[in-house]
Amino acid sequence: MAHQIPARGSITDTTPLRLCVAAAIAFPDGSITASSLRRESLKGRLAVVRVANKDYTTLKAIEEMMGQCRVQPKEPACGSSPQRQTPARASSGSNPFGSLGMEERRLALDALHASVKMLNESSPPTSPRNTKSRESGVVIPLKSP
Repeated sequence: MAHQIPARGSITDTTPLRLCVAAAIAFPDGSITASSLRRESLKGRLAVVRVANKDYTTLKAIEEMMGQCRVQPKEPACGSSPQRQTPARASSGSNPFGSLGMEERRLALDALHASVKMLNESSPPTSPRNTKSRESGVVIPLKSP
């Protein structure tokens, strides 16, 4: 059922509009439909009011939704982008640069080598010595059929 779109002059930013009407006004190219707005409301980005099992929203709510959906531009990994100030280094245990960093890496590598060496060594016996019997048993040969 097609809904009549009211004149733009009679609509304020807070006028309740059915989702299909709001979509037609806010997105006149038809790229966003009532179904799209309903999905955004389920995601929590669009404020919707349900009256008599009909969903309504406002142009202001759509504008706020679009602010939440705004994509932040990515900075190039390298290139001619403007230089940013490097944040102050927190004492998070990250390796510092220079000779101090090399020393920390060497100590970590030495600890790793010690762990590997210890893991490669033979384990001590798990049975106590007194469980081994020194008596020899009697061997009974079996006859072949």
